[in-house]
Amino acid sequence: MQADSLDTRTNHVSIKEELQADLKAAMRARDRNRVDVIRQISSEIERAVTAPGFDGDADDQLYRKTIAAYAKKMSKALAEYEGYGDRGAEAAAKLRFEVDYLARWLPQVPTEDETAAIVAAVVQELGVADVTAMGQVMGHIMKHHPGLDGATVNKLVREHLTPESKK
Repeated sequence: MQADSLDTRTNHVSIKEELQADLKAAMRARDRNRVDVIRQISSEIERAVTAPGFDGDADDQLYRKTIAAYAKKMSKALAEYEGYGDRGAEAAAKLRFEVDYLARWLPQVPTEDETAAIVAAVVQELGVADVTAMGQVMGHIMKHHPGLDGATVNKLVREHLTPESKK
């Protein structure tokens, strides 16, 4: 019986172990982009663990939270670099790689079309008609759909509630 419980524990590979194995493979392959992003995540984890008041373990939950925060920052930076055109193309490509690489450890985020459908349903459910109710709609959506991107929801709610968009 004890051997069975040991087997189930060893079948699970933690995110930390996955990243460590991937780092070794990336170093052997001389894949600079993978090495950089894995080392950056390791630094972010180390910063979180040594932060004053941290009282936990560097478990998968911490890794997911840290990866999500880092990927969100990089997504915002990516949008900026894409706005620079050719001048930002190289940096944008590197950031796009990082965001894509880290996506496997993040929960699947609904597409913009799926988010727009949620916005439309909530607006109808709440019976609101103009942008003055934006806070009410945003609060309801973010409370009941916490995995959605706040900036995307904000944009879509604003578009849905602004009279010009209803033409």
